[in-house]
Amino acid sequence: MTTREAGPAAAAQTTTFPAMATRVTLRVADPGPAAGDALAAARAVFARVEAACTRFDPRSPLMRANADRTNWHAVPQECYLAVAEAARAHRETGGLFDPRVLDTLVALGYDRTLPFRSGVTLTGTGPARTVRTPPAASPWLPGLDPDSRSIRLGADRIDLGGIGKGLAVRLAARALAHAGGGHLIEAGGDCHVAGGGPDGDGWRIGVEDPAGGADPVAVLRLADTGCATSSLRVRSWRVDGTTVHHLIDPRTGRSAQGGLLSVTVLDPDPVRAEVWSKSLLIAGRGRIAGLAARRHLPALWVDDSRQVAVSAAMAPYVIWTAPDAT
Repeated sequence: MTTREAGPAAAAQTTTFPAMATRVTLRVADPGPAAGDALAAARAVFARVEAACTRFDPRSPLMRANADRTNWHAVPQECYLAVAEAARAHRETGGLFDPRVLDTLVALGYDRTLPFRSGVTLTGTGPARTVRTPPAASPWLPGLDPDSRSIRLGADRIDLGGIGKGLAVRLAARALAHAGGGHLIEAGGDCHVAGGGPDGDGWRIGVEDPAGGADPVAVLRLADTGCATSSLRVRSWRVDGTTVHHLIDPRTGRSAQGGLLSVTVLDPDPVRAEVWSKSLLIAGRGRIAGLAARRHLPALWVDDSRQVAVSAAMAPYVIWTAPDAT
């Protein structure tokens, strides 16, 4: 988990459950009579998105399409939406977001649905320093047929893990929209908040220390927005004595090495927040400030010396930063 609620508790109805290789928390503040049904519906959203988009089940709609990439496949709505959003994100980010990284992840040993802890040793199928053909060597142009809800993926297998989680948060937020006085959805760094939070002036969201410290490096005050953090804190591991992680730079075919440990982005749409948090981290320390400014993105980032910086658009939301992290 890379974000968390901070602040006193208020009257709320909460459910927590495992999904998509993380713990998901759904909280409705000042719950109304329909809160229980809304929470159940939001939980069901995560189950449907995971079933449709997981790469860890060869029978999933995604993996069936991955196994036969030159033909069209009718898929559930959740899988179609995730692929369509991935294609949009690929265009919007100029290729910094690219889901064609599945074979690289598997080669590095990330072939199981385990919440890796930093420093774990896995066995890859080849040396970690081996450069696979970078996905960005060619544009990704998947086939999308909205009338039949069908997809055709093209030459490379894709991974929808991050964007699928953002999609689940978006759809769960819709399910909770009228459940009470507001809500918090937290799913391993992807979240959405609505309403005034426990104190009525916004939800306090702590940004976890990507270096592994117990205390947050910053606290944000948010209302009615999505928030996503991409971080090296959890899913990094060692292969052949080399530290690698799950955020693959499509320009190199390797784990991103841009000098950033985590990036947090706000956007009303949790999917777009997820896309840009990952894309800015891949862009790296030298480009992130300029890219965030040009895109008017509320962004906060932590570099590999544990220094925190924020874009102009993020500054109004930051209410505290750790003294030794600025």
